[in-house]
Amino acid sequence: MNSKQLMTRAADNIRILAASMVEKANSGHPGGAMGGADFINVLFSEFLVYDPKDPQWTGRDRFFLDPGHMSPMLYSALCLQGKFTLEDLKQFRQWGSVTPGHPERDLARGIENTSGPLGQGHVFGAGAAVAEKFLEARLGKEVMQHKIYAYISDGGVEEEISQGAGRLAGLLKLNNLIMFYDSNGIQLSTECKDVMKEDTAAKYKAWGWNVVTINGNDPDEIRKALQDAQQEKEKPTLIIGKTIMGKGALKEDGSSFENSIKTHGAPFGGQSYVNTIKNLGGDPENPFQIFPEVQELYAKRQEELVKIVAERRAQEAAWAKANPEKAALKDEWFSGKAPAIDFSQLVQKEGSATRAASAACLSVLAEQVPNMICASADLSNSDKTDGFLKKTHALTADDFSGAFFQAGVAELTMACMCIGMMLHGGVVSACGTFFVFSDYMKPAVRMAALMEVPVKFIWTHDAFRVGEDGPTHEPVEQEAQIRLMEKLKNHHGRNSVLVFRPADADETTVCWRLAMENVSTPTALILSRQNITKLPEGTNYEAAARGAYIVAGSDPDFDVILLASGSEVSTLVAGAELLRKDGIGVRVVSVPSEGLFRSQDADYQEAVLPKGAKIFGLTAGLPVNLEGLVGANGKVFGLESFGFSAPYKVLDEKLGFTAENVYNQVKAML
Repeated sequence: MNSKQLMTRAADNIRILAASMVEKANSGHPGGAMGGADFINVLFSEFLVYDPKDPQWTGRDRFFLDPGHMSPMLYSALCLQGKFTLEDLKQFRQWGSVTPGHPERDLARGIENTSGPLGQGHVFGAGAAVAEKFLEARLGKEVMQHKIYAYISDGGVEEEISQGAGRLAGLLKLNNLIMFYDSNGIQLSTECKDVMKEDTAAKYKAWGWNVVTINGNDPDEIRKALQDAQQEKEKPTLIIGKTIMGKGALKEDGSSFENSIKTHGAPFGGQSYVNTIKNLGGDPENPFQIFPEVQELYAKRQEELVKIVAERRAQEAAWAKANPEKAALKDEWFSGKAPAIDFSQLVQKEGSATRAASAACLSVLAEQVPNMICASADLSNSDKTDGFLKKTHALTADDFSGAFFQAGVAELTMACMCIGMMLHGGVVSACGTFFVFSDYMKPAVRMAALMEVPVKFIWTHDAFRVGEDGPTHEPVEQEAQIRLMEKLKNHHGRNSVLVFRPADADETTVCWRLAMENVSTPTALILSRQNITKLPEGTNYEAAARGAYIVAGSDPDFDVILLASGSEVSTLVAGAELLRKDGIGVRVVSVPSEGLFRSQDADYQEAVLPKGAKIFGLTAGLPVNLEGLVGANGKVFGLESFGFSAPYKVLDEKLGFTAENVYNQVKAML
């Protein structure tokens, strides 16, 4: 058996395993996995560098799968590497198995990213490539010489997010990024020609990519393309592999089942499955096998990797000895621990907008967290991420020593690339835009929550007080949406997203500190455009770390609790003064994070919001934002319509967000 025959035999082994996984589960997508088997086999058996003994070695190559429905291909290839057992493959898509329908991040088993929503996976890869370049500029080539591989499909190219990845990867000359496009022309319900007519190669070339088109089922052509891509000095590489959907598949009558829509998203079934497995050289009665010659191929690669990794680690050790300070930084950055930050010298300007207070915090972070990357979707001077930018400069194709990522007007792309940076490891990422545009980012926020990636989302212009820009730019329902995610628990029992909406400048400092300390989940900071009156003197801002707390000046004996987050808290403070003139005792409670508050012990929750207390909630969003805290004994005053175009102080008056209306609403409630 010559080399090409052996490589095809190994790819056929992957095809057999992939088709059999889907068949046994009676659920899944066999066709694409079978078409992509040749590429994944060449990459994994000849090119991908990883440490068989240490799956989290920082010097490893990264592989990002975009079409998560092709998980049978990935699991099968990883099985050949020894990271999954044949029994694991047999449990595909079953309860409690390590082989779910779409891959979920599992570094111990070689899975770098959760994938499913098409398009996001390869943008994670682009973000990882940025992180590698960023770290190389700070640490050196000796410890940052790996490659980032990404695998995309026709669906990923069609998803709009691919435009952002293509534009930015080309702009930044990410020559460490090598992407394989599995171009089989078949989708779940149509052929690609029915929905797209474009020259994909020309499009990527226009973005500044190195593009090569090959027979994606020919191991020799795949090998040559990967070799050339590894030598590319100036551009990211796109390998367009023309592949066969359902390669090797046969119908019940023995005729070809290749290039059929029917093989994309369903098991073959019956005699068609039997014929397919036989055609690929497998045993339909015992399909879950690794052929001896394939086992030998991957064992040989393991031996090669031992030598390759030993050489790389020796380089790293020599580098560490010559650069002890950088080595210490590298260990710290990749530890995943929260960076040490000192905000003690930060004095916030009284009465400033919380976006401006955030800028002051970002200024400190830019100086104290050298592995932090901050991004903005063309709004740095409005979302005030320029507080970070002023202490560094934008990273560019020719200079990755900067730490600010100018993403352009592409909120979803920006969010996914920031996630990819953190999936790579060694960096902390944050990204900013207007809160109303968080709608564009929700799929990425959800993926960050699923993967427990602690990206910091900075959302400013948090309410109808955006004012003159009108309803298109005034978030009303957005806080309710992100608060729903705050209530959702991840698999470790934590709030899937930690959400903060600070009440003034000083509370913003505490919220930023908590955000940086949160290394387990994404954090959202929701910030005001307009200036906010400082909370009463003596307020214990450190109590914000418990999610909700009593504001200074509250009455020990109270008749009603006034509760809010963000700028509405100062409105409640003003309303409380009017109520006290009528002899009504008032407690004011700031709730920057309901999720954090709900995680406190029952005694603390009862101390802040006693059961049976009458509570009035004020929110610049939907009333549902506070209904869970206010309860049946109280009332929430909020918005139940989109906003309007007018100066924000006029909107406060017209919409009832004034001390006088707080007084009127509470009097009516009591």
